[in-house]
Amino acid sequence: MTTTSAVSDSSNPYASLGLAVQQSSTDGSSTGLGQDAFLKLLTTQLQNQNPLNPTDNTEFIAQLAQISTVSGIESLNDSFSSLSSSLTSYQTLQAAQLVGHNVLVPSSAGYLPEGGTLDGAVAAGSSGTVQVDIVDASGQVVRTLDLGTQSAGVVNFSWDGKDAGGNTLDAGTYSLQARLIQGDTQTALTTYASSTVQSVQLASDGLTLDLQGLGAFALSDVAQIL
Repeated sequence: MTTTSAVSDSSNPYASLGLAVQQSSTDGSSTGLGQDAFLKLLTTQLQNQNPLNPTDNTEFIAQLAQISTVSGIESLNDSFSSLSSSLTSYQTLQAAQLVGHNVLVPSSAGYLPEGGTLDGAVAAGSSGTVQVDIVDASGQVVRTLDLGTQSAGVVNFSWDGKDAGGNTLDAGTYSLQARLIQGDTQTALTTYASSTVQSVQLASDGLTLDLQGLGAFALSDVAQIL
């Protein structure tokens, strides 16, 4: 059990008030001067002041302002802590309503559900021809989606799960590689994938969404709720 004891010092006139210097505890921490100890120290100072040279009013008011400031900061910290807890609870409740819904997140992979489609989007910085490669787990391009000439902005796409030969492929996670073609120049584009929210988790670094086939994403990563 960790104990903290005061250092005995007969020269310390405030030792009887519990204001002696505190030894550090075994875990390296030390006990600071709290509000009660501050008031005891201030009272003792007034009782033992020199009658011929009493404490200046300005100095006395400054000392009172110090404890007032400390109390105010402690109260403010408590208020912010309570507000933070309330906001976290509200945000968690709101995020829980996303379960079962599809969201769009920045991702280099997309999920093809059984009998469904792999949906996503790309962000084009300028106009040009947009193409998206669908890549399987072995690194083979199984299908190239030619989205044609597009203006700058977000371009949506949908893959039906079939390869270039018209064969239906297995459900699962596929990599996405997108590019913008402008003449002889090709520029890689950021890809987004749509997936279903399966659960919401509250972690130490914030809320995360577990997306089907894609894993965990921060709530702040969600670009669109579908």
